[in-house]
Amino acid sequence: MAAAVAVGAVSVMGAPAANAAPDECPDLSVIAVPGTWETSREDPREGMLGLVTRGLPRGVRSEFVSYAATALPWEGDVYGRSKREAVDGARELVREIANRCGATRFALLGYSQGADAAGDLAAEIGTGLGVVTPDRVVAVGLLADPRRSPADALVGQPVPGAGAGGIRFGGFGWLSPKVRTFCALGDLYCSVPTDDLAGRFAGFLTQLSAPDPSRLGDYGLTLQTILAEALIPGGTAILGAPPGAPASETWLRQVREFVESGVHQSYPQYPVDENGTTATEWLHNWLRDQVG
Repeated sequence: MAAAVAVGAVSVMGAPAANAAPDECPDLSVIAVPGTWETSREDPREGMLGLVTRGLPRGVRSEFVSYAATALPWEGDVYGRSKREAVDGARELVREIANRCGATRFALLGYSQGADAAGDLAAEIGTGLGVVTPDRVVAVGLLADPRRSPADALVGQPVPGAGAGGIRFGGFGWLSPKVRTFCALGDLYCSVPTDDLAGRFAGFLTQLSAPDPSRLGDYGLTLQTILAEALIPGGTAILGAPPGAPASETWLRQVREFVESGVHQSYPQYPVDENGTTATEWLHNWLRDQVG
């Protein structure tokens, strides 16, 4: 269960100029982080988020972060290292543009592993630890965020549980009112039921595939939360499973059905309001409304 980013692949070259001519600086800079397997260091691509950024008004410039975008050891970088590369790459893009363009505002976008990375960067900025002040970020849009919290502002119908990787315990701070998250019903990346012991441990171990020393406190809290919320009901389900259908086989079948369903790739068709607006359309319209 994995899904984003990188310093070496972003086009940030040399030391930023102190100032840039006004016509070189957008009113709104959209920093977009694609999902797992949607991009790479060698082949920069936009992935699903291209549907969100195409056709935005003048004054908006979109920058896509290229990074390993892998999850498994035999693909290259494990998830934790790939995601950290994505966070670092997105952070450096924001830093470079902010230093060069003092009036430019920012929006952060991410899908899947990219939402994991963009959300972590938003949490940095929102809690006062980022490379820009929170007032310079006007919107954060996260599709299928593996660290979605039930407290995050969800656009669309309610979904159970939280992201597979565990929530961001510090939240988004001052950016909380500017964050919108999207999770399709049945998407196990962003919606693992609270009592799903196997699913929550799998997501937790994915985050631990290359531990970030700055997040050691988060890892401990995540483990405590899993044990407190899922150990007893999850253990009871495992022990109570019939001999002919062990819980491990049931869980693997659920994961296989989830992958085959395509729900994780459904956001361009997934309606999130009464008008039938899809998740990617809603995000596009929201970014458009930030300009003016």
